[in-house]
Amino acid sequence: MTSTPRRQGVFRAKTIEESIADTEDPEHGLRKELSALDLIVYGVGVIVGTGIFVVTGAVAKQYAGPAIALSFVASAVVCGLAALCYAEFASTVPVAGSAYTFSYASIGELPAWIIGWDLVLELALGAGVVAGGWSGYVTNLLDNAGISVPDQLSHQGGHHGFDILAAALVLVLTGIVMAGMKLSARVTGLVVAIKVTVVLLVIFAGLFYVTGSNYTPFLPHSQPNTGTGSSLHAPLVQAMFGFTPSSFGVMGIFSGAAVVFFAFIGFDIVATAAEETRHPQRDLPRGIFGSLVVCTVLYVAVSLVVTGMQKYSSLDTDAPLAKAFKAVGAPFWSGLISFGAAVGLTSVVMILLLGQTRVFFAMSRDGLLPRAFSRVHPRYGTPYRTTVLLGVIVALIAGFFTVGQLEEMVNIGTLFAFVVVAVGVIVLRRTRPELERAFRAPWVPVLPVLSVCASLWLMINLSVETWLRFAGWMVLGFLIYFGYGRSHSRLAGRD
Repeated sequence: MTSTPRRQGVFRAKTIEESIADTEDPEHGLRKELSALDLIVYGVGVIVGTGIFVVTGAVAKQYAGPAIALSFVASAVVCGLAALCYAEFASTVPVAGSAYTFSYASIGELPAWIIGWDLVLELALGAGVVAGGWSGYVTNLLDNAGISVPDQLSHQGGHHGFDILAAALVLVLTGIVMAGMKLSARVTGLVVAIKVTVVLLVIFAGLFYVTGSNYTPFLPHSQPNTGTGSSLHAPLVQAMFGFTPSSFGVMGIFSGAAVVFFAFIGFDIVATAAEETRHPQRDLPRGIFGSLVVCTVLYVAVSLVVTGMQKYSSLDTDAPLAKAFKAVGAPFWSGLISFGAAVGLTSVVMILLLGQTRVFFAMSRDGLLPRAFSRVHPRYGTPYRTTVLLGVIVALIAGFFTVGQLEEMVNIGTLFAFVVVAVGVIVLRRTRPELERAFRAPWVPVLPVLSVCASLWLMINLSVETWLRFAGWMVLGFLIYFGYGRSHSRLAGRD
């Protein structure tokens, strides 16, 4: 097998053969313990969560009304295009790190660093968002039992204390992730079974409480988004082209899609487990596509049911499903949903933590971050130092920040990763056409170009403030790369 001439400088690329050879290092390689079923469970476990239990109410109320179902469809189309690109890369480069590793093998070191730095932010904030949502449901359960959480230790009801429940959840799950992939898979399997059962019960039970008039209008008329004006809270597309900031209408569907997109984060997490999969070439595409299809159907069904049960303008933004059943006089279902959500969201947090540690581990193994963080535990076979470090950081994020402050940052990071992976597929097809690809994305380069355009469209529907925060994080990443990563990279010696 031949390879292209080696590039030097910030665009030096790590060959696929070098990446695969790294997985055989006993001190810096991960154990292969996952099957196709484990991957599908991971995918469903992380996708079905905040999108159904938390984000649905806020997006329907503020952006799209009952047409939130169309927002989910739009997001699913964008994810489907990206999933085809991810599947090709994951089956060709079965190494930990997901989009970071794919970029390193195709575009070069600096783009790989940028996407790796971006993924660390995306997954850390994602875990913090979901932990906050979990805390909301647990607080609701405790309130029903007559136990109140002090305002200083909660974000519920507009309070800005330290969310002790969210932080505690992150720390407990960090311990499980550190104890090994097989234990994580078993815990996830149990949690996913409970969670999917609750979702199906919500769909079928909610049908009996649907009122047709709640769907009118299905697509509410566009309304001025009062309080935003031309401020930083306006979507970038409105600031760029001079549109009047608005909610609902056709633009509301796309603005909603840019937010509910957070609900689909998951199939890219499946790709981070490539190195720990026993038959990655066969099983990774199955895990990616299977989880995405199942979850899209569930999301659309639940969004239609909840907006049919309660007028979109009256939906709760913290626990929309539970409060919708309570509003129609069905407290039993409300309590069951709160329990299912509290159990189900734990798997989302755990898998996001797992994905984050694998990206950080891969960057450390390549020398772009201190190599000490890529050592694996002699007993558990996991990157324990990385897991502990990131677990503590995410616990602090979950404790201090609210869901609304974090979710858009997660979305822009994921969409940026989609753009880079799509570009990487085109580049690797040109530079390494002889590679054996167990799965080949169709219609290259047309499909990757469509994926880039769709991802960019959703990105510019996010707020200007989100873009500025994202830019700040990227500037910090550049400083770390040029101050440390570039000179300590394992490829620096090769040059």
